[in-house]
Amino acid sequence: MGKSLTAKQLLSLAGKGGKANSVNVVLTAADVAVEGFCVSKCGTHGSLSDPRNGAPRFTYIWVGNPETQCPGQCAWPFHQPIYGPQSPPLIAPNHDMGLDGMVINLAGLLAGTVTNPFGTGYYQGPSESPLEAASACSGVYGRGAYPGYAGNLLVDPRSGASYNANGVNGRKYLLPALFDPSKSSCSTLV
Repeated sequence: MGKSLTAKQLLSLAGKGGKANSVNVVLTAADVAVEGFCVSKCGTHGSLSDPRNGAPRFTYIWVGNPETQCPGQCAWPFHQPIYGPQSPPLIAPNHDMGLDGMVINLAGLLAGTVTNPFGTGYYQGPSESPLEAASACSGVYGRGAYPGYAGNLLVDPRSGASYNANGVNGRKYLLPALFDPSKSSCSTLV
């Protein structure tokens, strides 16, 4: 498909995965330009319906690697933001600012896909521009977060990297806070 993709081409790629009860994920490399990437989004999620009866067939997520195209927009807090408070960037837990930024975006979009898979689930605000479970807590990763400050995070003593989640084989990740409707606030891991 090349190194410049449209939204229609992303849907075609997502359609190559499972068709029923699935979340198909498309990840694009740092050198792949995607329609709307860096202009209005770092990734997206949606669903594809059966053209015969309109029934949902599958959900999908797309996330782009922002390393060279828009690190200040889609890889914060591992890169200087393009606007707002200019606090020093954090050290990425896996030492790859672009991929660690993709982890943040993938986690947020996965939360949105699970809670609002077909655009009729959980969200706040208007359906044309919903705030979902993670997007309602944009920029919040730890307690005490405020614009330009990701919050109180764990710091790896060897690398100085900031994180809030532990993975397999000692991997560390920074994951976004999710909105907790029972508390009307953002819930963080740390």
